[in-house]
Order: sequence, then C-alpha cells, then structure tokens
Amino acid sequence: MVGAKRAFVLLLAVLAAALLILPEASDGPLQTIGRGLVTMASHPLRALDSVNQGIDSIWSRYIALRYVGEENLSLRREIASLQEEASRLREKAAASDRLRELLNLKEELPYSTLAARVIARDPTNWYRSIVINKGQDDGITVDMGVMTPTGAVGRVVKVQRQLAVVLLLIDRNNAVTGLVQRTRDEGIVEGTEKGLAWIKYLPLLSNVKVGDIVITSGMAGGFPRGLPIGRITRIERREAELFLSAEIQPETDFGRLEEVLVITSPRETTNLPSLVPVPGHGLPSAKRLEEIR
Repeated sequence: MVGAKRAFVLLLAVLAAALLILPEASDGPLQTIGRGLVTMASHPLRALDSVNQGIDSIWSRYIALRYVGEENLSLRREIASLQEEASRLREKAAASDRLRELLNLKEELPYSTLAARVIARDPTNWYRSIVINKGQDDGITVDMGVMTPTGAVGRVVKVQRQLAVVLLLIDRNNAVTGLVQRTRDEGIVEGTEKGLAWIKYLPLLSNVKVGDIVITSGMAGGFPRGLPIGRITRIERREAELFLSAEIQPETDFGRLEEVLVITSPRETTNLPSLVPVPGHGLPSAKRLEEIR
C-alpha cells in the first residue's frame, strides 16, 4: 500500500518535471499547459507527501511502542522471577531460623528427642491432629510426647513405618496431667471444641488465678515435668462439685506447626545423682529432687 502511493507520487513528479523542461519557444501552449498541470499536481503531491510523512511517523511510533511493550513484558517477567526467588529465600531463611531454634532446644534438653517435620493435618473436624515424617523406622512409638520451643504439642497416637499421627493437646479426646506452676495444684488437661484446653479436678480450695501458667506435671502422657501448656484465662466454680476447672489459652500456635520434637525418652537417663544416702550427706534436698524431676 505504501509502495503504490510512493510510485504514484513519483510518476506525477516525473511528468511535471518533463513538462517544465520543454522549450518555451518550441511549444508555447504545451508549456502553458505544463505549468498549469504542475500547479494542479503540486497540491495533491504535497498532500500525499504529508500523508506519507504521517504514515512513516505513525509506523515509527508503532515500532517504538511495540519494542517498549516487549521490553516491559520482559521486565515484568524478570521482576516476577526475582520476587519468586526472594520469596523462596525468605522461606528458606525462616525455616533455617526455626530449625536452629529447634536444634538449640534439643541440645539443651536433658532427655532424648527426635526432630520431625509436619507433613499433613487432619482435614476433618473430628480430630485435631497432625502427621509427622518420622515413624517406626525412626524409633517412634505410641504415647510419646511431642513439643516445640514454645511448649507441649500433643502425643503420638498412631505409628507407621515412616510417619506418625500426633493428637494435639487441644483435641477433646486428648488428656495429659498438668500442674499449675504457682499453686502446685495438679489436674487433667483436656482439649475443647473451641481449640482451647481445660484443666479439670483442681482442688476446690485452690487459690488458682487468671494468668497462672499451667505446665506438664511429668506424671503421665509421655511428657517430662515443666513443659509450658498455657495460661489460665477463666476459672469455673460450679455448685455441688468437689473440684475446680479452668480454661487454658495454649502457648503453642497449633495452626502454624511446621517442625516439632518427639520426646523419645521423657526422663534423663544419664548423669543422675544417686538417691542412696551417702555417709555424712544424707539424701538429696527436696529442691534438688524437684530439679531432677
């Protein structure tokens, strides 16, 4: 289309030039006609030239915009790739921080533990449980306690070769022995339908208060003594009952569990002081016995 227009303009220009260069004396009328033709042709020639220049300008802008568009698309893809890579790096950094904290805790604990990763959660509302990537092949057995740096998590209720199911403390089918740290009152900690926990069978005359910390008592449930469970948020005193109950807000965020420690031996088995009386010294003090437990 552009080539045809240029050819037409070129033809008119050649014709006008031929008429202009004819000798004036040899053919006066033809020369007059030629001048008139040139005058007539000059207007469309200028218009066509202006159109050509406009088309060239538009085409140049189109090419430039297309190049800019492709460059922008390439830049957007590069930015998306960099953002994805940054997200992966942040996730790796967060995972490294969690694992470092878990390993530091593992080294400080006086009992044996095994690190595991959470690979699934119960998709139903019947149970609050998680699945970890360690099982019988790793020495995991039923009733072993599970914890994180923030405190107790739950206990193992089912084991296969390479995975295990952990029932969380906030499940209503779970129960472990708990201890109010300030008052030393013991009770049974059970989960609730609201995703919290209750400590039951506290003494009726206990002076337990809101804000008191509840820890594992170490008496049963595969947990050592002293792991945080949560803080008391509400106390319930019912008439005609011989015990108190209290609601607990867990310390652990059960919705964000990613790595845990399985307590394979809830009690320290090495370097324990002898409980046989030593001549001149007697039995260890009550404070020391509390530390040993």
